[in-house]
Amino acid sequence: MPLVRIDLLEGKTPEYRVQVGQIVYQAMVDVLAVPQNDRFQVITEHSKAGLQFDRDYLGVHRTDDCVFLQITLNSGRAVELKQRFYKAVADGLHEQLKLRREDVLISLVEVTKENWSFGNGEAQYVPKNPA
Repeated sequence: MPLVRIDLLEGKTPEYRVQVGQIVYQAMVDVLAVPQNDRFQVITEHSKAGLQFDRDYLGVHRTDDCVFLQITLNSGRAVELKQRFYKAVADGLHEQLKLRREDVLISLVEVTKENWSFGNGEAQYVPKNPA
């Protein structure tokens, strides 16, 4: 169950924001083997004062179109798979929304399965003790 946080500067249309979320979700399904319907996203717009970033960190030039993606997911995926995911997201956003690949910042936060509760105050991924 990835939890995706998408942050961008204010001014994009609702359709644009929804499409960003859809592109990220589809890359998670296609590359990371996330189950269908496992879609939990928070999309937030910020003023320029509320979303600050270095325009040239590590030699990558970023514009006001920069999108931050923070994805919390179960740990255990190989580095190569993560690299394919980064590329799939950047390519998808570029191809479908003309977003520059340089403007896609992705951070994966890996957690173990007992760190999730999908509701009811239960840790659904934790095996239940037999009575």
